[in-house]
Amino acid sequence: MADEANLGTRLDDLEVKFAFQQETIETLNSTVTDQWAEIDRLKRMLSQLQGQIADLEDTQGPADPGNIKPPHY
Repeated sequence: MADEANLGTRLDDLEVKFAFQQETIETLNSTVTDQWAEIDRLKRMLSQLQGQIADLEDTQGPADPGNIKPPHY
């Protein structure tokens, strides 16, 4: 009889741990998904800004000969 009570207690403990782990996994998954969305947004923004900088350099031309890229670039 004591073994059955001990087994029941152990099973209850495992169920509680499993539920906690499931909640933790769901929270981590949500966090990672949000971070990937933010990374993608930042990549698009960086690409756009690099394009704008390149356009400005093309329209203004090199003001200083030190800003001219060498031919091997």
